[in-house]
Amino acid sequence: MFIGREDELAALERMYASDRFEMMVLYGRRRVGKTALVDEFVKDKRTLYFTALQQSAAANLRDFSAEVYRFFDMPGVEAPFADWKSAFTFICAQAAERNLGRYVIVFDEFPYAALSDPSLPSVLQICIDHGFKDTRAMIIVSGSNEGFMESQVLGYKSPLYGRRTGQLHLRPFDYYDAARFVPDVSAEEAIQYYAVFGGTPYYLAQIHAGESFENNVARLLFDNSGLLFEEPMMLLRQELREPALYSSILQEIAYGANALNTIADRVRVDVRTVSKYLKTLEGLGLIARTVPVGVNAAKSRKGQYVINDPFFAYWYRFVSRHIGRIESGLGRAVAATHAFGDAFATYVGQQFETICRQWVTRRARFGELPMLVGEVGRWWGTDPRKREQTDIDVVATDDDSGMVLLGECKWRNSFNETEAIELLRQRTGLVQGYSRTVYALFSKYPVHQATRDSNDDVMFVAAADMLPAHS
Repeated sequence: MFIGREDELAALERMYASDRFEMMVLYGRRRVGKTALVDEFVKDKRTLYFTALQQSAAANLRDFSAEVYRFFDMPGVEAPFADWKSAFTFICAQAAERNLGRYVIVFDEFPYAALSDPSLPSVLQICIDHGFKDTRAMIIVSGSNEGFMESQVLGYKSPLYGRRTGQLHLRPFDYYDAARFVPDVSAEEAIQYYAVFGGTPYYLAQIHAGESFENNVARLLFDNSGLLFEEPMMLLRQELREPALYSSILQEIAYGANALNTIADRVRVDVRTVSKYLKTLEGLGLIARTVPVGVNAAKSRKGQYVINDPFFAYWYRFVSRHIGRIESGLGRAVAATHAFGDAFATYVGQQFETICRQWVTRRARFGELPMLVGEVGRWWGTDPRKREQTDIDVVATDDDSGMVLLGECKWRNSFNETEAIELLRQRTGLVQGYSRTVYALFSKYPVHQATRDSNDDVMFVAAADMLPAHS
């Protein structure tokens, strides 16, 4: 079952509907759903579909040749093309001779083929300029190596620069689309699922509807045969040359080391070196450097590093330190003792703050807030009136109207609603430069009606209000 990606599918369909050559560059890290998206798009279209492998240039060219012959219904031809140029030239000639009209060429995992044959981007560029651009072909170049795709396909110095007619950077789902994978659970449990599995479609697809949340997590993460038990380390080994060091950095961030110097001290690597590793992890979308809303990220020394992917955050917080026990067959006991207690509730509360910020972004996208939203994030710093450190869970700004939204998140079964609202009001003015303030209180369960009636200038949003219809 294909879920989500409506905007991305619409972009591909618009491109396909044109009457000229098109080239879409599609990229995003592994497991994010690139292949599923392309498969859904091409299911009713004439398509030459090739996926490169981590193998020699000759082997990839041989496999590509076989797909070309299959596409043109030439089963008796077995000899591979002499080179990539010959292959692309053959496609153009055959398409013209057969009057194919609109057709799609998918070149999946393009970086594998280009790394084994560095001339490939230049050859493709030449064949576009002197062949494909005058046809109705639509080419989709896809890849999981985000650094390669951005530099060698999209980058200014790339031979393919200027040939694309569109690009899609596929990212994990937000909380809303992730919840569509578990439509029959409560809103509270849907948020717990997001806190563990994040928005990566492949991970979410492993959830069994007939099992409890606890059983799904234990089966997939706390069993040495679990499909996702070693997933983070496998991804790091596939993408990076020093996976152990990168893993150590992620481990320290998961346990609260969010400043550059602190991370460097804990992994015992100098600051300059750690900075380079952090940038690589940022490029993979696994971590993010955050600064208070309204602060210049390039100049600020307040930057804090956080694990940006909930699945990795959960794995490094609750799974990685127990790997030995899990491999010894004690995974279920570890899960029962460590995975679902008070520490997990605190962790879900942290992820709930992220979900609330995503909610603001999603609502703004549909024009459902009393302001246009520019920056969305959080704020922390000194309250000069109280002379103490404080923070604001959700901040959204609208520079044009001078409005700012301040939000408080409460992932608790109950809390003092009046006190929470008063504390939120007291933070007015901490984010400077805005003349009007909108307040929002996010909570696990709906607040009392009396609280709503006496605070008509506050938006009240419960977990169930933030998700698709749940039972």
